[in-house]
Amino acid sequence: METTASESNDMKIPVLIVGAGPVGLALAAELGRLGIKCLLVEQGDGTINHPRASELNARTMEFCRRWGVADKVRAAGTPKDFPNAALFVTSYSGHELARITRPGHAEDRDFPNGPERPKRCNQLWFDPILADYVAGLPSVTRRMNCRFESFTQDSGSVSVVLRDMVTGKSEMVEADYLVACCGGHSAIPSAIGVTLDDTSILDHSVNIFIRAPSLWDQHDKGAASLNFFIDDEGLWGGMSAQNGRDLWRLTVHGPRDLVARAEADVDACLERMFGGKFEYEVISVVTWTRRSWVAEKYAEKRVFLAGDSAHQCSPTGGFGLNTGMGDAMDLAWKLAATLQGWGGDKLLASYDAERRPIGRRNIREATDNYMRYEMPDTRGINDDTAEGAALRDDIGRVLRDTRARQFLSEGLALGYRYDPSPICRPDDSMATPDEISTYVPSARPGGRAPHFNFVSGSGKNESILDAFGDGFVVLLLGDDPPDAGPLTEAAGRRGVPLRIETIADPAARELYECSMVLVRPDGHVAWRGNGPPENPLALLDLVRGAG
Repeated sequence: METTASESNDMKIPVLIVGAGPVGLALAAELGRLGIKCLLVEQGDGTINHPRASELNARTMEFCRRWGVADKVRAAGTPKDFPNAALFVTSYSGHELARITRPGHAEDRDFPNGPERPKRCNQLWFDPILADYVAGLPSVTRRMNCRFESFTQDSGSVSVVLRDMVTGKSEMVEADYLVACCGGHSAIPSAIGVTLDDTSILDHSVNIFIRAPSLWDQHDKGAASLNFFIDDEGLWGGMSAQNGRDLWRLTVHGPRDLVARAEADVDACLERMFGGKFEYEVISVVTWTRRSWVAEKYAEKRVFLAGDSAHQCSPTGGFGLNTGMGDAMDLAWKLAATLQGWGGDKLLASYDAERRPIGRRNIREATDNYMRYEMPDTRGINDDTAEGAALRDDIGRVLRDTRARQFLSEGLALGYRYDPSPICRPDDSMATPDEISTYVPSARPGGRAPHFNFVSGSGKNESILDAFGDGFVVLLLGDDPPDAGPLTEAAGRRGVPLRIETIADPAARELYECSMVLVRPDGHVAWRGNGPPENPLALLDLVRGAG
């Protein structure tokens, strides 16, 4: 449902979300799916005219699957057969230095780690898909051209002043909780003591958005999603496919003077990339600041930060949007549980405890990827001499050895875990290595419950991940599972939504390493064992944030 500020008097709402980018939309989508009333406000009209994030990792695609929009995202992204390789060249008319393939993106291959594989779908198309889904949720009210002005909070609520950008009128909204999904420069982070200053700046960048139909037909390097350019001055820019047909974005990065030169002479910059003249149309040019920053806290009482309000990173790896989506999914079920009355008084505090370490992990990796932009001396890399060829071979080896992890990051996408977590019961198992490139499935408490295909009661072949989302799930695995009655009884006494999923396949028991597993609404393992817990009520109190 959509309204304008002039149509709405002062109101009360359980959750007020500021910022209708992908993270704000994801939070509204999950809260709305769970029936929680929320107001989503955005100071703009929701239109995106310039490409932003493109990389949706497998975990984000699993969230899209939960909302029933994964097929739409796949259809809107780059074509199924478009090569998702990373290509390094001196220029399109020059020499190829290295090519790194990305098997996980290949839609003609099996993806064993989950029901959804990564997908390139820029926010130009991704955000409208989420917005369309949110618009169909009765419990979500969206307000475009509505700007957040200020807030005050006390022990019972948050009072927020909003302004209609069309009429200029202001109004007061009282919310149980306020969530900032509107970037680090918003007034909300600073109001709770979170600072974003120049110490977080890595460099200054300019994006040049162009239309060049079948660009790969104008050179001999072939099509690739990610293209990087290295000349005598080192690695100076990258070109990414936006729709796999005619839309491209060139990013030039470095000190202010380099960015200023690129912005001042876009044509010269594009010709440097191509190695000469080619056919194109410039659509837009946008400058931006590359940062490495994680907020010192993600919450203050009833106010929460998510996405760019909580962390900002270099796009080297495509982690920013995906990290924010993880924030939204962690926070959504905790807000829902609290508002529905079964979440304990410590549940919302676990948001910071779980998500801020993941923010530090992911932003650190993105920064390290950016720092690998530093190249050996590349002077003479274009020379058609034996020395030039040897240098190109050396640089190619360096690129393949040091840059592959930027593009092969399934471990980072699927292997993140809340360890330790105040709302997960640890066991004495050894943690698997936290690998960036390689995902090792593990049902150790705190981690994402591993994917497993099974035949459901309706006879359909489904992923076990499809069973998660509406409450807690007890997995009974193997041919002789323990009795779930004590947990079911405890959940009933505490009002915790819980259901049983029985899978007799011994392979599931082997994968999860236990015959009974308690999985949270966000799909992370809360506890596991080979029999009922010794004290089911104490376990339920722990995982619902009341222990």
